[in-house]
Amino acid sequence: MAHGAHRSPLLPPQADLERARDCEQCLGWGTVVTRDGDHQLCQTCQRSPGDGEGSSRLRS
Repeated sequence: MAHGAHRSPLLPPQADLERARDCEQCLGWGTVVTRDGDHQLCQTCQRSPGDGEGSSRLRS
């Protein structure tokens, strides 16, 4: 059975689509959906070179 997206007062994080363009992890979206249904930045393509392990920075 298909279910729609959960309603959330929070907007999904803003991803840099230029970085996400060829990403195989997020398929170019820049975000992934966790098992809990939350959106988070793709850790494969949205990391800055200066970031620590697995941390993602939001870009405006």
